[in-house]
Amino acid sequence: MNASPAQAVLAIRDLVIEFDAEGSRGSSTTVVDHVNLELGFGEILALVGESGSGKSLTARAVLGLLPDGAQARGLIQLGGQQVLGADEATLNQLRGTRAAMVFQEPQTALNPVQKVGWQIAQALRAHGKISRADARVRAIDLLRMVEIPEPERRVDWYPHQLSGGQKQRVVIALALSGSPDLLIADEPTTALDVTVQAEILQLLRNLRDRSGTAILLITHNMGVVADIADRVLVMRSGRVVEQQSVFDLFATPRESYTQALLAAVPRLPEVDQPKPVVALVDSEGDAQVPPILRFDAASIVYPARLGNKEFRAVDQVSLTVQAGEVVGLVGESGSGKTTLGRAALGVIRASSGIVAFDGTDLGKISAANLRGLRKGMALIHQDPAASLDPCRTVGQSVGEPLEVHRFATGALLRNRVGELLESVRLPKSFAHRAPGELSGGQRQRVALARALALGPRLLVADEPTSALDVSVQADVLSLFADLREEYNFACLFISHDLAVVNQVADRVAVLRSGELVEEGPAAEVFSSPRQDYTQQLVAAVPVPDPRRQRAGRERESLVPDLTVAV
Repeated sequence: MNASPAQAVLAIRDLVIEFDAEGSRGSSTTVVDHVNLELGFGEILALVGESGSGKSLTARAVLGLLPDGAQARGLIQLGGQQVLGADEATLNQLRGTRAAMVFQEPQTALNPVQKVGWQIAQALRAHGKISRADARVRAIDLLRMVEIPEPERRVDWYPHQLSGGQKQRVVIALALSGSPDLLIADEPTTALDVTVQAEILQLLRNLRDRSGTAILLITHNMGVVADIADRVLVMRSGRVVEQQSVFDLFATPRESYTQALLAAVPRLPEVDQPKPVVALVDSEGDAQVPPILRFDAASIVYPARLGNKEFRAVDQVSLTVQAGEVVGLVGESGSGKTTLGRAALGVIRASSGIVAFDGTDLGKISAANLRGLRKGMALIHQDPAASLDPCRTVGQSVGEPLEVHRFATGALLRNRVGELLESVRLPKSFAHRAPGELSGGQRQRVALARALALGPRLLVADEPTSALDVSVQADVLSLFADLREEYNFACLFISHDLAVVNQVADRVAVLRSGELVEEGPAAEVFSSPRQDYTQQLVAAVPVPDPRRQRAGRERESLVPDLTVAV
């Protein structure tokens, strides 16, 4: 649908956003450059592009929420009313009623010390006079609208009592409290498991179909775009490089940049495509090689405290990781993936069973000996920005493991840091930079260099690409494959992105509620899953092809839904 200006919920003409350059009088940097778009009632428009392309700034300008130092000019109309240049009183009338925003991380969008019903009631009062009793009734109605189970009870819950998917539904309910014509969804499913993501996308479709709400969707997930968008607008360096219907864009992308974005999307196998089996032999040719990492009937139980019952996070898991092998751990939030990763590093100990690294039971080793073993282990965090000290240079962060374990100092340390940076395709000169001066992909490369500093035999990678754009993710995964070949490390690769796991892993282990439900070669598990739960995970992954994705969704809708909404 292409809305005429009279029909448009949102119309943007020649939008330019500039930031004043620090220390340069009269100088500015253009970050959004003459963007034009229109969005009609009941239409879903996806804004895609790499970080820094101007997607989020364009969306925030619609609500007058640009950061300090940003100057905008051009035309932005919400239902025919001009936004740019409007005073704060006018903007407050538009926010929530004409347009509302759904933020990426629901945990930070909700007040942790207030009940969700109270927070929705506050939003309702901001839009007009309403009694406390009526606000509660309306809050329950909104929770029901976003398909929260038992809304009469959960209206009195705190955010921490809700799952990630339920928190995102509450954020959507807050956005809908003013009955807006336009919903701006900024990466609304990035932090969610594939099954929860599918439910949130279905919810957004239902909202559009029931009320005609227009949706401006900002995302780097091309599978999500294929699943839900009507049109796609591709941005690069602040400019619109391509705009087509979702079907035309995926079938015949005109611009090389769009073609590169689509080519970088990891995909699950369509049919059995087993990867070649690599024989694992030791230096003397014996076929039976002891695993680097072994879980043998391992259980991890958190004891009861503060009135809460004990929680069995991992239940009787048996799994091995051989030298040079990558084993992917997949499953929904709360399935025990991260707990297993922490146990592999000796951060937490098994309540029963065995967790062994290189033949040593980590549950029976002293703290001093564990410190020595950890020279052979390394962790790659989900968020490199949080794992790198902002007050230390890149070189200091990469070299820290070498200093702590007294492997190198002085010139030898500087040389080794330079070699590590070059091994992750960064110049040696980056050693003098601060983490804040780097892009997300560059920070993840620094995190890789730091993890490899001591030449570990085992890496635990916990969602290492979830925060990256699709093209940057492709570069990091290619680098990961090269480093694996060079260093021959084993890896426990934790991710909720099944397509990424399929690309990097030799084998995959599927966890559900702490139990190992399926294990096998990655291509076989993903193309021919045996267990119902694995089949549901695979079916929930959006296919980056709008025709196939929507045909598959139609087939799924014909099957009775026996699951409980999360």
